[in-house]
Amino acid sequence: MNRGFPPTSTVNYQNSQLFRHREAAAIFLLAPLSLRIPAGNCLRSMTDAIDFKEIVKQQADIVRVVGDYVKLKKAGAQNFSGLCPFHNEKTPSFSVHATRQFFHCFGCGVSGDVFAFVQKIENVTFVEAVRAVAQKLGIALPKFSYSTPGEAQEAKLRTVLIEVHERAVAFFQECLRRPEGARAREYLAGRGLTQDVINTFRIGYAPDSGFFLKDRLKGEFDEEVLRASGLFSWKERSQPSGSPQDARSLDSARDDKERENQQENASDREPRAQSPKPEASLADMYSKFRNRVMFPLTNEAGRVIAFTGRTLSTDDKAGPKYFNSPETAIYSKSRVLFNLDQAKEAIRKLDYAILVEGQMDCISVYAAGFHNVIASSGTAFTELQARLLGRFSKNVVVNFDPDTAGAKATERTLGLLVEEEFQIKVLTLEAGFDPDLFIRRKGKDAYGEALKHSQRYFDYLIEHAQSQFPIRSAEGKVKALNSLLPHIQRVPSRIVRDELAREIAQKLGIDSAVLRQELKHAAANRSTPSLKPAVEAQVTDAEKLLIRALTSAGEMHTSEERISARDGTEEEFDPARQAHFVLKSERLHVGLGTESLIECLLNSAGGAVDVMELPLPDSDRNLLAAILMKEDEELTAERLEGAVRALRRIQYRRQMDVVQRELQAAKKHEPDRLLFLLREKDRLKRALMDPGLSGPGQLDQAAVQRPA
Repeated sequence: MNRGFPPTSTVNYQNSQLFRHREAAAIFLLAPLSLRIPAGNCLRSMTDAIDFKEIVKQQADIVRVVGDYVKLKKAGAQNFSGLCPFHNEKTPSFSVHATRQFFHCFGCGVSGDVFAFVQKIENVTFVEAVRAVAQKLGIALPKFSYSTPGEAQEAKLRTVLIEVHERAVAFFQECLRRPEGARAREYLAGRGLTQDVINTFRIGYAPDSGFFLKDRLKGEFDEEVLRASGLFSWKERSQPSGSPQDARSLDSARDDKERENQQENASDREPRAQSPKPEASLADMYSKFRNRVMFPLTNEAGRVIAFTGRTLSTDDKAGPKYFNSPETAIYSKSRVLFNLDQAKEAIRKLDYAILVEGQMDCISVYAAGFHNVIASSGTAFTELQARLLGRFSKNVVVNFDPDTAGAKATERTLGLLVEEEFQIKVLTLEAGFDPDLFIRRKGKDAYGEALKHSQRYFDYLIEHAQSQFPIRSAEGKVKALNSLLPHIQRVPSRIVRDELAREIAQKLGIDSAVLRQELKHAAANRSTPSLKPAVEAQVTDAEKLLIRALTSAGEMHTSEERISARDGTEEEFDPARQAHFVLKSERLHVGLGTESLIECLLNSAGGAVDVMELPLPDSDRNLLAAILMKEDEELTAERLEGAVRALRRIQYRRQMDVVQRELQAAKKHEPDRLLFLLREKDRLKRALMDPGLSGPGQLDQAAVQRPA
């Protein structure tokens, strides 16, 4: 891992349209696989659906698919490991099995196949996950009907909203090329953006009219979809509409700008786009974005899901400088990082990300050749964004504006990243320079040099505290320390906190013992959420080996002719067949914690079976995944026989316990019964002393447990 980030030279990682579009969004659907088929086509359509799912699964490489979301490293012959994307952890406990094509986390217990992974990480339905994986592989999608009206409505809405935004992007790009886009082109040229950069980020222009976009889209999409898109506002019906279109546009624009100002000042969190009152109609609709340079916001797969508009107006009614789409069915601003779709490959390769504050900063840094740059999108940096970034690298250089507002934002972001256990550096540019202006004035080489000299997180904080509170006096030391304690308190590791305490004590001239005591007091009030790992049954090595044996064959058969031998008399040793015969014959698994899992494996239908798709409860499925993920020993005849002997001994001990309990009540038994129990005890003792005993026990359990 490249812990010495950033590198010593300017990064020039070449991103291409292939990286941007090679994977499809999980929300970009055609139809779910669950079907509602006309009677005449039922059998064929159901068969096609099942075949399609299996075709996708056979062609999908789970290591590659998961690797698009999680940084994986080889961890054995068949396994890859990384930090689990479903819970916070410092040591990797998430594993992917390349041969069996499933994943399992030993920390939180989650497991499943490639579809289950995409379904959970993208928060989509199973059928949407199947389609997402198919699109990653370039497999053409079949067309099926929806199973329920609700499912159809939800899936179709997300699909069509993606299409709406794609049409809107094309419209804004077209407007940028037209004469009315001249001022927007001048603005972009003044910011140093070339046509190639404009095309790469699909930047466009929203015209001043409130109706052009509506007129373009209304022929393709119905009113309900346009309402849900977040691209439009509505006039109240009580307002006079007027006949001339320009007058209506002016009135609606004025109303909209007033709403934008109220919305911007009310809260940093914008609500999901709401449908207007029922009495509003398509005629009352007008564009939210007018006379603005339009920056598309994309999801991780590169599909446009929202916009940020930068105003070109200078009058009092221009509204906020930057205006963002409201949240919709496809856009949640706290879950989106600007440019992640184009930056993630470079972040993985370089093992660090550059985090800037706004879209123009991000675009300028990217255009300068630093392709591992991302930006928070229309909101303060959030925990969800931190976790999203952590899937690609836990190393980050934060480069926010150095002014007062920027410094506060930097501290908030740094604190959050520390809690998520990132390795952080801070790049502070000269006063008055943001990344965009710095690169335009001083050039990309100067930015690369500044990047090399970015500060470690706590060095930045200590210097900031020293500049605010001179430490020549005791009072200044106390204030400086008090300003640092909340940041130290966020560090999850006690060892790291102790190291920081020694360093801070030296730099502030404070007794380290006193500082450690203050940290101890702060830690007492610190509530650190801890993961509660799934409770896993106590399973012996013998059970694990037999479970592995049952699942070892490419095909699991239950027909009598395939289990005729029990101890390797065929030419080729088959651990699955041997384990199947012994467990079916002797029922050695009965009464064990793994009984239900083993029984399900034994009763699986003949033919090819994917064991991870068996109808198991979650606890058994997670247990099976955990066992199969650790296939570190070869399944030999000797090991299998040893496991069988171990289970026999367990059964003998259980039988011995039953006999002992009955003997304790010996006075209640008749002499013949007492003699039988004593003989059984003696036989079981000899059996337990003889590990080579091959046959099953002779004790009649029903007789032993029968009341005297």
